[in-house]
Amino acid sequence: MLRPAGPFVYKEEIMLEVIKRDGKKVPFQKEKIAAAIEKAMNSSSGIYQEGVADKIAAEIEEYAKGLGHSMTIYSIEDQVYYKLLDNHNPATARAYENYKAMQAFKRHINTTDDGVLSLIRQTNVDVMDENSNKNAHVVSTQRDLIAGEVSKDIARRKLIPLDIVQAHDSGAIHFHDMDYIIQPMFNCCLINLEDMLQNGTVINGKKIDTPKSFQVACTVTTQIIAQVASGQYGGQSINGVDRILAPFVRKSYEKYLAAVIEEQKEIYGIEPDMEKAEEIAWKRTRKEVKDGIQTIQYQINTLMTTNGQAPFVTLFMYFQPDYEYAKEAAMIDEEILEQRLQGIKNEQDVYVTPAFPKLIYVLDEHNVHPGSPYYYLTELAAKCTAKRMYPDYISAKKMREIYEGNVFSPMGCRSFLSPWKNKEGKYVWDGRFNMGVVSINLPQIGILARGDEKKFFEILDKRLELCHRALLLRYDLLKDITSDVSPIHWQYGAIARLKKGEKVFPLMQNGYATLSLGYIGIYEASVLIKGKTHTSPEGEKFALKIIHRLRDAVDSWKKESGLGFALYGTPAESLTNRFCAIDKARFGEIKDVTDKGYYTNSYHVDVREPINVFDKFRFEAQFQKVSTGGCISYVEIPNMTNNVEAVLTMVRFIYDNICYGEFNTKSDYCHVCGFDGEIICNDDNEWECPRCHNKDRSKLTVIRRTCGYLGENFWNEGRTKEIKARVLHI
Repeated sequence: MLRPAGPFVYKEEIMLEVIKRDGKKVPFQKEKIAAAIEKAMNSSSGIYQEGVADKIAAEIEEYAKGLGHSMTIYSIEDQVYYKLLDNHNPATARAYENYKAMQAFKRHINTTDDGVLSLIRQTNVDVMDENSNKNAHVVSTQRDLIAGEVSKDIARRKLIPLDIVQAHDSGAIHFHDMDYIIQPMFNCCLINLEDMLQNGTVINGKKIDTPKSFQVACTVTTQIIAQVASGQYGGQSINGVDRILAPFVRKSYEKYLAAVIEEQKEIYGIEPDMEKAEEIAWKRTRKEVKDGIQTIQYQINTLMTTNGQAPFVTLFMYFQPDYEYAKEAAMIDEEILEQRLQGIKNEQDVYVTPAFPKLIYVLDEHNVHPGSPYYYLTELAAKCTAKRMYPDYISAKKMREIYEGNVFSPMGCRSFLSPWKNKEGKYVWDGRFNMGVVSINLPQIGILARGDEKKFFEILDKRLELCHRALLLRYDLLKDITSDVSPIHWQYGAIARLKKGEKVFPLMQNGYATLSLGYIGIYEASVLIKGKTHTSPEGEKFALKIIHRLRDAVDSWKKESGLGFALYGTPAESLTNRFCAIDKARFGEIKDVTDKGYYTNSYHVDVREPINVFDKFRFEAQFQKVSTGGCISYVEIPNMTNNVEAVLTMVRFIYDNICYGEFNTKSDYCHVCGFDGEIICNDDNEWECPRCHNKDRSKLTVIRRTCGYLGENFWNEGRTKEIKARVLHI
């Protein structure tokens, strides 16, 4: 057990452990060392010496006790070899080395058997619960997870430098999405849907022309989403779904208007009544808008991509009031919000909260104030948030202050692009993407620094350079690919319209695409170095120093290479647990750090800390201004379906104070007794219905904010503890 006695003093109880090749720790057992030595002695090329194996094992144990830290399996093997030589048994030393070489060869050939078999047997909990929107019991998802285990093995042995693998295994950094790195895939993007719909596209070799109606546009949109999701591993966003689809509403209206006029002439034999014809045409158009939005919602929630999950999609709702199709865009937004408020039916025919698509509603002068022309949409959005958590909110006013006057969607849940202009000097957002993420473990640096702030930043600078090299590796693995690897992205408009066989290299230069440095645990780092939370004056100063040091690093890398390095507040869905578990195994329990079972996301306030909605948003807003490659802030609220006016007050606060905010509430359902409310997490860290005490996960629908997305397939142990520890902010 390791506990801080003030910021600078640590006390430790010695417990001998060994760090295995995969980074996990196990108890030190000298009997195993002795058994391995005797096995080498009894081999065809070894020489048996009675008592020597036990003697060497005991000597290594004494050596380990004096180290003050855990031995690695590699250092133990070195000790065995040299002690055999000291005991005048070079033959056994050579036999031992040969045995090691053979075992290494076996590992080199295949290290995935246990991982794959444990997935099939459904005992690999770490991988099965890694993504809360993947159902690891379904064979199609298992196929993706099994492929991921094989891919990780190849990447670790063949692609990623040893020091980066070791840093990943030790929890110093996290090389995200290693299970996809051997394929020419990137992370997330803003689909250029407007170009694909207006100019046509190709799906599975079939030409798709410009849709002639809203319903067809919605159907084509869902097919594009599915194809895009299967060719990348991160989220995708439609940057202005209302603005992009609105012209097709107009097309449908004009089609209905012409049909009604013809009906009046041909069927009823009367002169066209234009006022009545327009009324009927809009009525039919509204019905088509309802059907089209329903198509999008149901298709996204029922499609299964090659990644073994529904597409991670964000619909960004934003149009200008002077837009030519503003009426149609508002109609689309209203229908999206109405249908999300209603929910989607589950197997019991009960409406529940869907996880996708994620909705983002942009607050601006034309919709945020009572009396604004589109305030009715904001009222509907607040009502929807109170019931279904979505939509989340972006303040156009605060975003313009940060991003050179622009308002645009994050890629997926939180990854933001940097401003980029084309040759004509116009800002471009759609058709851009993120190449991948590497995250740094700030709490581990705090533990190693032992209360010394200067030491903290020395270690941080050293590890930042490691992150830099790891990110450059991601770039190197993508820069030579051609457009043929994913035609929907590179040839048919989602990202670009390159020729067949053309290299995508130019689209990765000059900041067009981003490479993200992620970070986790500013709160824990502050506790370790300052002895206080980062909401205290001393902790806040230290936290801001960290975030600016991280930002300075990515800015210098960007200036040096021209690549789009960006600072990104890591969502840490499973990483919150992984980093903490590694550090707890290595350093023991540290109060308010490793004892919790999770680390705090990015710059966020500790989930256990009492703080009100307004102070939390105001405090975290200063970090969003620096972490411009990715950020999001949330607050926990109770059931406010009967107090929507209070939600609107908080929404208006977001507009004036923070760029990107969201609200977390509870929206659960028990399939056994029909309970519709909050499913609790009990003392055993299990989800349990408070009415009938059902604990069968297959018969519970539990929806929680996992990171920027909602999760609906449960979480790993650490994330579950983090969710349970969250306090209300109002």
